Amino acid sequence: MLLVRNDQFETFGLAVSALEGAGVDLRIVDATRPGEPFPDLGDVSAVVMFGGTANADEVDEHPFLLHDRELTREAVDREVPYLGICLGAQILARALDRPVVKALKREFGFEPVHPTASASEDPVLSVFGDGDRVFQWHQDTFELPTGATLLATSEHMPLQAYRVGDLAWGIQWHFEIDGAELELWLDEADALMDLKAVWGKSADEIRVEAKEHLAAHEDKGREVFHRFANVVRRSRTPA
Repeated sequence: MLLVRNDQFETFGLAVSALEGAGVDLRIVDATRPGEPFPDLGDVSAVVMFGGTANADEVDEHPFLLHDRELTREAVDREVPYLGICLGAQILARALDRPVVKALKREFGFEPVHPTASASEDPVLSVFGDGDRVFQWHQDTFELPTGATLLATSEHMPLQAYRVGDLAWGIQWHFEIDGAELELWLDEADALMDLKAVWGKSADEIRVEAKEHLAAHEDKGREVFHRFANVVRRSRTPA
């Protein structure tokens, strides 16, 4: 399985341990590194596209986003299982010719999401229940790709998770984070800006939320990766 890094601060949270625990062999590509080769999709079982601080259309400043977009479209076309997280969900929409735009409201912290009726039977997202608190950190949103199935919504952003066909998912929240990665992100952001002024909450306020919600959040994140690994195995098993 291919993990794609889109930010120098990306540590993949609990993804590596969860996927390796599910028996998956991993290959990591750092898309931000100039000239980093992407493997042929025929040589990988699936793609997990991680988040980042860039906007999906900032291709002049971040040319690697074009490679991400091309890889994503090819994965959908070739029916290679795909899991997009935050920016990865936006790249999936953009790769399918839907716009990615600034949302009316930024989301930051552990906020409730509301799965749709379709999510109850989804092989990956059915782990989440109505009102579950998930970790959000984004200011962009997108239009739902043609034919996609909406899987989750929220009060401030109507598009939180969706599935394209049977093998591609886009999820806005960071279900992959663990405590160590959250601390890293907070420390890095806190050194660069006034988080309270820019995002509406301070690092300490997020830490208070994490004490209440992170343990359950991590459990569900591991389950998402385990379920995605099962989807990948089934997709490669002859009918």
